[in-house]
Amino acid sequence: MITRLKNRLRLFRKEDDGAIIALEFMIMAPLIFSAFFMGVEMGLYSIRQMLLDRGLEVTTREVRLNTDMYFEHDDLKRAICQNAGNLPGCMDNLRLEMVPTNPRAFTGLPATVDCVDTSQPVTPVRGWALGKQHDLMILRACYKFKPIFPTTGLGASFSKDGNGEVAMSTISAFVQEPS
Repeated sequence: MITRLKNRLRLFRKEDDGAIIALEFMIMAPLIFSAFFMGVEMGLYSIRQMLLDRGLEVTTREVRLNTDMYFEHDDLKRAICQNAGNLPGCMDNLRLEMVPTNPRAFTGLPATVDCVDTSQPVTPVRGWALGKQHDLMILRACYKFKPIFPTTGLGASFSKDGNGEVAMSTISAFVQEPS
């Protein structure tokens, strides 16, 4: 029985009918799988971005309409995380900046986004000021997450921090309504 198996394996080794198909598979399989991984990563990134945008917009609407309430950084962060739905580790990985802005002498926010870097020591919150009635406010949220496939396709092209996390940010502007 063993000799019969050896003979069949020897005949299989000598056959070369499927060599071209195997070569095509070896070339095309990594391309197809990397495109698939990139599509999954982009889909999850888009879902996270949409959830963050929605959470920020719903929360800024609450702040805009309730000018008589005093909102702390953690209060807004908690509200954004609740309104955003299912962002993993939202309270730990979300950082906010809110500054009043003069629309006649617009300067905007700094170009570098203030994000949480868990591999670095804790830094204080940058740019946090509550506005008064009729003030134009700019609120920027930065959320950090780990990519699903960090070494393949889109996950490899993201700029990562020291902990291997990727940052996404969103901005909302609103005017404080009079009470």
